[in-house]
Amino acid sequence: MHASSPNASTAFRNYAESYPAHVLLAEAFIQFARLGLAAFERSHPSGHFTGSAWLVSADGERVLLTHHRKLGRWLQLGGHADGDVDLARVALREAGEESGLSDLVVEHPIFDLDRHRIPARGEEPEHWHYDVRHVVRAIGSEVFAASEESLALAWKSIRDIAVDVSADASLQRMARKWLERNQPDSSRHSWS
Repeated sequence: MHASSPNASTAFRNYAESYPAHVLLAEAFIQFARLGLAAFERSHPSGHFTGSAWLVSADGERVLLTHHRKLGRWLQLGGHADGDVDLARVALREAGEESGLSDLVVEHPIFDLDRHRIPARGEEPEHWHYDVRHVVRAIGSEVFAASEESLALAWKSIRDIAVDVSADASLQRMARKWLERNQPDSSRHSWS
């Protein structure tokens, strides 16, 4: 997906059709993509696109999370586009760099969108991340190696994340989305 092209608008609209509750969020992404290449550079002052990976095990039961060094929270793997307009490729690259895993496959279409504020830090002002999230699947070894960006990495049960009230809200949303999409029996569960 090239988010600076008409294909991005189509991808974001398709996402909204799949997840009607996110229509307004998808529209915000469409509007932001109209900035063109500047939206993919971390130097853009108001914010920028990022690519994240919902990195699942081959059996789809677990997700690899990072205990993020700067934010001090368990999150999905991902990072800045740094000028790359293919956010699926960014998600795949970041998943490999941050996990040390090499047998990874990115899946389409977009799995999740999230827009969140990043607090000011040092010289860097407060800004927005427009995070485009793709499913990335580990198809080989699941033995990981944490990068300097992580305090730790861990494979976590997706079912457990879906009901963990202490989990990051976007992780819970993705876990529930994953279960609803991939495990029809999950519809019997109450996602409070």
